[in-house]
Amino acid sequence: MVKFADRGDAGRRLSQALLHLRDSNVIVLGLPRGGVPVAFEVARALQAPLDVIVVKKLGLPFQPELAMGAVGEGGVVVVDHRLVSDLGVTQEELLAVEKEQRAEIERRVRHFRGDRPRVPIAGRNVLIVDDGLATGATASAACQVARAQGAARVTLAAPVCSSESAKILSEVADEVVCLDKPSPFYAVGQYYKDFAQTSDREVVELLRKRAAELTHPDASADNSGKAPDAELGANSNSQEQQRSDPPDDHPKRHRTLFREVEIRVDNLKLFGTMAVPANARAGVVFALGSGSSHYNPRNGYTADVLNRYDLTTLLFDLLTPEEELVRAKAFDIELLAARLSSITRWLRDRFESPSIPIGYFGSTTGATAALLAASDAEAGVRAVVSQDGHPDLAGGHLGRVRAPTRLISGIRDEASLASSSIASAQLRCEQQLEILTGASHLGQELDALELAAELAAKWFVDHL
Repeated sequence: MVKFADRGDAGRRLSQALLHLRDSNVIVLGLPRGGVPVAFEVARALQAPLDVIVVKKLGLPFQPELAMGAVGEGGVVVVDHRLVSDLGVTQEELLAVEKEQRAEIERRVRHFRGDRPRVPIAGRNVLIVDDGLATGATASAACQVARAQGAARVTLAAPVCSSESAKILSEVADEVVCLDKPSPFYAVGQYYKDFAQTSDREVVELLRKRAAELTHPDASADNSGKAPDAELGANSNSQEQQRSDPPDDHPKRHRTLFREVEIRVDNLKLFGTMAVPANARAGVVFALGSGSSHYNPRNGYTADVLNRYDLTTLLFDLLTPEEELVRAKAFDIELLAARLSSITRWLRDRFESPSIPIGYFGSTTGATAALLAASDAEAGVRAVVSQDGHPDLAGGHLGRVRAPTRLISGIRDEASLASSSIASAQLRCEQQLEILTGASHLGQELDALELAAELAAKWFVDHL
């Protein structure tokens, strides 16, 4: 596994794979915030100008996290007209959302760029850079906006990218360049030793510095690529940065430690991934049943979102690979629930306080196991989220669940939606049924995956 020291190191290493773009009338655009320190080093190596590309999703009026398009600078709007038509979004509603997001883009652009004009991209080779691509939803929108702004060619680059997202993004970019495309892919932060949050101040300073270097070439750093003065590309943990604003719609991101773990249950070794944020205040155990491995990048993405809210996550396969092939084992809900309870006790032993709040996130048969385990009052589970599961299979146990429960299903996943609706009627605890418009099984659509992860995170934060 490739491991980068920080974003500056990642940018210098990524530059070597992009040298073919040098002298090609290229402009480097960083995705704020984390992509800018990487893009800074790339722009230096390619002797190219550096700017930001600020895009905002156009969320559905009744489900803002699910995108019906994107908006960028210069009056550029990209709209999924088929989705808008299918869901009956009116022109007035579309224009209202567009106006709101355009105002936000103008505010952020003024903040990052100041009085400097936007570098024109029409007719040029555009290189969009991020620090890593998990779902790639924002990067995809940026590629579409850049093309609509007149880019002759669009290249998307990042130090690390999930192999699944790389395939999807190749449909919107002429070229996708990543140094590592791990499979399985867990989270971008796992591939950095220092993944401290990038501050607004750092973005502003890097843009200013690169502009000054182009005006006065002698002021730039030597071939080592080290940023001058404060080594801004290295994401230093200064007090100034610690006070910086958090990313949009997220609390401040802290360093997270990842490690592979194994637990012996029923004389078998079960394997998982544990992620512990520096300021962890609660834990969430992912109950992963048949067909939902702890290496699944979608589970990893959801866990990464929870980590940003200072939630420890433990992704664990409740079955061995051999057991998954045995149908009787795969649907033995009581067996899965018993193993989940054992894993929960193991996690409590790892915390200094045995009373630390713990929640369950379950998908497929794991969702049923999570509710069954949570129905035991002695388990002390504080919250449950079931995503695209089969919660109704918990049967009579549902009435004994006291932990607040959120059920998430895609409107196009008829089996899960029917199961969740039945379970919702039988639960006697605080509960919500969330139906994702336009989504299918397990959030195959990128925007649906992001929405589901946010819904899960906010439920756990509210109840843990």
